[in-house]
Amino acid sequence: MTTRDLAPRILLTGATGYVGGRLLEALESRGLELRCMARQPDFLLPRVATSTEVVAGDVFDRASLAAALAGVHTAYYLVHSMGAKGDFERGDRTAAANFAAAARHAGVRRIVYLGGLGDGTDLSKHLESRQEVGRILRESGVPTVEFRASIIIGSGSLSFEMIRALVEKLPVMITPRWVGAKAQPIAVEDVVAYLVGALDLAHDESVVFEIGGSDCVSYGHIMKEYARQRRLRRLMIPVPVLTPALSSLWLGLVTPVYARIGRKLVDSLRNPTVVNDDSALRAFPLRPMGVTEAISRALKNEDREFALTRWSDAVSSPGVASTAGGGSRSGSRIVDSRAARVDVTAIHAFRPIQRLGGRVGWYYANWLWWLRGLVDLILGGVGSRRGRRHPEWLRPGDTVDFWRVEAVEPSRLLRLRAEMKLPGRAWLQFEVENEGAGAKITQTAVFDPVGLAGLLYWYALYPIHTVIFAGMLRAIAREAASGQ
Repeated sequence: MTTRDLAPRILLTGATGYVGGRLLEALESRGLELRCMARQPDFLLPRVATSTEVVAGDVFDRASLAAALAGVHTAYYLVHSMGAKGDFERGDRTAAANFAAAARHAGVRRIVYLGGLGDGTDLSKHLESRQEVGRILRESGVPTVEFRASIIIGSGSLSFEMIRALVEKLPVMITPRWVGAKAQPIAVEDVVAYLVGALDLAHDESVVFEIGGSDCVSYGHIMKEYARQRRLRRLMIPVPVLTPALSSLWLGLVTPVYARIGRKLVDSLRNPTVVNDDSALRAFPLRPMGVTEAISRALKNEDREFALTRWSDAVSSPGVASTAGGGSRSGSRIVDSRAARVDVTAIHAFRPIQRLGGRVGWYYANWLWWLRGLVDLILGGVGSRRGRRHPEWLRPGDTVDFWRVEAVEPSRLLRLRAEMKLPGRAWLQFEVENEGAGAKITQTAVFDPVGLAGLLYWYALYPIHTVIFAGMLRAIAREAASGQ
């Protein structure tokens, strides 16, 4: 019998969510006997390790929970309905009651739950619901470890993306009262560390831990620190009133957050979310980082995580050019992806891609590429005079006109990073994969704008970019099909 056979089985719900996805990776790295529950297992299967079991289950269907919880020692409950329409509090209440009853019946030894910080009698509906869920789980009789966290800082977290979008898009911000509310932001890495640490906790009874970073600051301070690290100048003008309804509509216009979610977030932001009980610092060997380091890590990790992600996955309709709103958004980045199928193998489809730039050119509207290089040269940039090292082969670090090769995998991938003068950062990526008797070429342009100038640049040139990128992909497909 192996150590793994003796290890307690862990159930993770919410593995497709923001925190759950990161917790999944951390739990798998510990070699635990892990099971994930999902409403659509087929969607989750490609994301998990081969050693992780994935089962179907729905917290709104109590009968489906029995198999998922069978033989489980510790269950992570990372489920909430804030994005749902209608009465989300009732949905959260029903889901928690179903899960609690099923966990008790299955003999689960511990539930670990992530809720929200906040105290007092005037809590928002969102925070009230989060804390009610914790209470329902504790009252089940199954020992429950409830973590209550303030704003979570990490690339992709809802609150952080809201703050990021406001700072990136608005050089002048009319700030309502909630911007002055105190918070104790915590890095997502520290949240995951607490959640993993709950496995080793000696408590045999239910306990609530308030967790936060080392700094107690206002939302306005977080915005200013983000702007400082992004080297953006921002003017904030406070006003005495701005209702949650108006704020949510405003957020819906200028951030990726839907208005209904924005309303719930803004309503919650009026409540201070600071740690009043430091028992977590005594119970866990963890000292959370401050807001400056948390934002810095979020920005650095964003580049790494984004590079490891298939950019084309950010587009809702693979293979179709994104046209709504000037491209799809992924965090602060704007993504434009399109695909073409060719009746040749991936090896042959990749050949024209690896010859891009230099004397061969860009296969479509070369005079526009030449003009862009000339403008860049006039502005003090590198222009397109550098050409390329070799007409056929590329390696990481090579120059291709005013691009640099960031990654290349023969017959599969080429990613170029722009080195021309831009109000932001840009990448151009090509992926090739066999598909039946032929291959699919996916071309993705990504722009990470800096401030208002970056957004104006992208949207002003988007019609031209659409024509150029679409024409280039068609020409590459023709070139690949011709076998030259």
